[in-house]
Amino acid sequence: MTKFKSQGFGNTFKNARKGFRLVVKSEKNLRIHLIAASLVIAAGFLLQFTAIEFCILLMAIANVIVAEMLNTAVEFALDSIYHNKYSKMVGMAKDISAGAVMFATVISSIIGCLLFGKAAFDLFIVSVV
Repeated sequence: MTKFKSQGFGNTFKNARKGFRLVVKSEKNLRIHLIAASLVIAAGFLLQFTAIEFCILLMAIANVIVAEMLNTAVEFALDSIYHNKYSKMVGMAKDISAGAVMFATVISSIIGCLLFGKAAFDLFIVSVV
């Protein structure tokens, strides 16, 4: 038993959409990631990626977006608990969560380079031959 009332299936999605809108409004970096993701997806369509390539691309994009959202959640939670006061431990936790975003972004960039590099190479070979 829980002391919290069951939200119901519809309210769960309502709260999730609210959370996504909140992070989009509050985080410039997430907006940059979303713009980059849109451009990358459009480029994938132009280069006629296969379904597997699109799945890999979408997973890489999702990895970065999720990492950014979790980073934001950690920052909001810690700022709330510590009332925006400086703490070495809070700073370390925020740095670690920011590092997770950076790691996800670097790995996703490598995946993008591999996918788009292969597509560009294939396009170059077809145009030369």
